[in-house]
Amino acid sequence: MKMKAGCSQLKPVVLILIFNSCLYASCQRTGLQVCKLCSGPVLNGTAVGQFCSVSAGRIEGRCCLSNDNTTDPERIIGLDLSNCSLTHVEDLHEASTALMIDLSFNPIVNLSDTAFQGFMELNYMIVPGDIACPGGNVSWSKVEVKEGNRLCEGQKNTCNQTGQLSINCPENSLCAPYGPGFFQCSCADNYHGYKCLREGEFPALEVFAPLGASTVMLSLLLDRLS
Repeated sequence: MKMKAGCSQLKPVVLILIFNSCLYASCQRTGLQVCKLCSGPVLNGTAVGQFCSVSAGRIEGRCCLSNDNTTDPERIIGLDLSNCSLTHVEDLHEASTALMIDLSFNPIVNLSDTAFQGFMELNYMIVPGDIACPGGNVSWSKVEVKEGNRLCEGQKNTCNQTGQLSINCPENSLCAPYGPGFFQCSCADNYHGYKCLREGEFPALEVFAPLGASTVMLSLLLDRLS
């Protein structure tokens, strides 16, 4: 289980969003590397291909991209790495927004749970039949083996049903899902710091101002190099 103390104050959230947007825009300039882990595009007859067609997505390499509105960058909603001769699955963080991932027909030796840490929207996975679903089969509403592959459907919420205070989180914090078998703890209103023990407004300006300046400099540098 993953425990992460955060803060729910408005100011740090806004600054974090700005930082993430700049970082994501910089990554977009160099292209999504996860879409190039395997040669060839997503085929129409595959599970991801059919999902992409129904979702009105756009195929790029092994990814299905979708843009929910015109102001945000495209995001990955489907990833097809089937039949790619993969033995290990490690860094797929670029696809953390995916709703569907297909890893079938690969000689995968071991599938690390942490590889899908932060994949909150992941709702459907296809893995080789001898591999358990990420987070364990208990982390999914429905698990079945079909035609040599294991289908993992409906990621379960690891927090309690109310989504409020959880016995897994420290006092003054709220529990939220953080991928198959994972959760994160965010500080409740007016609390911050280690284990959410500090009461009062989070010092957002002092913490995130230097980070924001560094992000802008990095973005400008990448612009010049591209």
